[in-house]
Amino acid sequence: MKLYGIPNCDTVKKARTWLTEQGHEYAWHDFKKNGVSQELLAGWIAQIGWEPLVNRQGTTWRKLDDATKASVVDAASAMAVMMAQPSVIKRPVLDRDGQITVGYKPDLYESLFR
Repeated sequence: MKLYGIPNCDTVKKARTWLTEQGHEYAWHDFKKNGVSQELLAGWIAQIGWEPLVNRQGTTWRKLDDATKASVVDAASAMAVMMAQPSVIKRPVLDRDGQITVGYKPDLYESLFR
């Protein structure tokens, strides 16, 4: 199991705390330090689509210029922006045995680990 995100994100902190408190071991991948590969994003997009991965509510998205925001219309354009600005990826991304889950809510994680 691997958790992807950035360490100072409150939602990521909550997910990490929940996983630890429930006794679930996971590998950690920091987007800021380790970036994100095109292959990884392509796999996620193939499984869940590009829309759930683009965090249009976050600070990074809001700081993008209007032309860049308007250019995100399909998987290829979304991937280009996520590669250039990994912080625009909705967090956290949990890869549990190849199943991708984006975001964190306690009830969502509880249902994943039943």
